[in-house]
Amino acid sequence: MARKAKVEGEARFTPKKAKNAVAVAKVLGPVVIPVVAPFALRAAGSARELYDRYQARKLGVSVDKLGEYTGRGAALHARIAGIAEGCRDLQKSGKASDADQEFAKDALSTLEQLSASVRAAERMPAARRKSVHRAVAGELERLEGQLLHRLGL
Repeated sequence: MARKAKVEGEARFTPKKAKNAVAVAKVLGPVVIPVVAPFALRAAGSARELYDRYQARKLGVSVDKLGEYTGRGAALHARIAGIAEGCRDLQKSGKASDADQEFAKDALSTLEQLSASVRAAERMPAARRKSVHRAVAGELERLEGQLLHRLGL
C-alpha cells in the first residue's frame, strides 16, 4: 500500500485530524483526568508557593506579610515598614541619646508622609508615578543611611 506523498503547503492539522483528536479525548478523558488532576493541583500549589517565596525574598519580608505589600509601590512600602521598625527599635534602645530619640520621632513622621505619597502615586499616570517613586526612594536612602549610622552599623 503506497502512502500519499506529502504535498508542500499541506496543513498539518486538518478537520479529520481534529475530529479524531476529539474522539480520543472523549474516550480517554474520563479515565485520565481523575488520575492526573491531583498531581496537577499539587504541582500548581508548589509552583505558587515557590513564586510567593520568591516575591517575599525580593521585597525583604516574610511570606506571611506578603499580602500587605501589593501594587506598584510594594517594594517601597516594604522598605518604609523596615525603616519604621528600625526607628522603633532605636527609640526602645537603652543606648539611644536624646538626639537619636528625636531623629526616630522625626523619621517616623516622614515615613508616614512617604507612605501616603506612595499610596497616592498608585492612581497617577506612569510618568508621574515613577517620578514620585524615585523621589521617595531617594528619601528612603537618606533615612536608611542616617538610621544605620545612629545604630552604629
